[in-house]
Amino acid sequence: MADVSALANVLYEKRNGIAYVTLNRPKVLNALNTPTWTDLKTAFEDAKADPAIHGVILTGAGDKAFIAGADIGELAHVGAYEAEESSRFGQGVLDQIENLGKPVIAAVNGFALGGGCETAMACTIRIAVETARFGQPEVKLGVIPGCGGTQRLPRLIGKGRIDKKLVCPLTGQVVDRDRNAALNLRDWPDYASCGPVGTTAPSVPGPTELVGTGHGADAGPSGARGASVRPRPRGAGRGEAKTQTPQGDAA
Repeated sequence: MADVSALANVLYEKRNGIAYVTLNRPKVLNALNTPTWTDLKTAFEDAKADPAIHGVILTGAGDKAFIAGADIGELAHVGAYEAEESSRFGQGVLDQIENLGKPVIAAVNGFALGGGCETAMACTIRIAVETARFGQPEVKLGVIPGCGGTQRLPRLIGKGRIDKKLVCPLTGQVVDRDRNAALNLRDWPDYASCGPVGTTAPSVPGPTELVGTGHGADAGPSGARGASVRPRPRGAGRGEAKTQTPQGDAA
């Protein structure tokens, strides 16, 4: 298994068959830089290799952001070649999360913008607090989503909704939690806390319960904990088969 003893930007805990991965850079709203990507990769490598781990809950430290995007301070000092290498590395980490073989729950506790939105989309299920905000606003900085957002977004919500600019990497629009519910980008309503302890609202399944039941996964013969998750087929998404426009969406 991977060596998780030296993680600097990620808190990693394993308890009762669940791995808790928490980005721990609250002062910069858990922005993603190269060391943070590396720590995420290491944590998920360990979670995948550990047979005692049945699923992962991914969240951000603090109460403002899940992941607010890329670290602008780092981006300001890289050239075109370094930017491409960084983008490819980030894509590799999110591919790893998407194809982990175990459920990964994104507990979105605030802003999920740019790379943060892309990270949430790579997870198996997304649960969001009322104040969560989703978007790909990096176009306003002159760059496109660099870690697969242009591909995962239409697979999740349907290409037609991208064309109608309801959520669009071309406009940089940011939408709230309830808007994402209508678009199918957010899978479950609210829960009381995104932290590792995760107290859930009454009758609403929280991250821990979803991992424990294997909900949304391809359950084994007994449907018990440890259900596997098959890799998501490329070019296919739940939103593509839907043709109806959600009530209240602009035509």
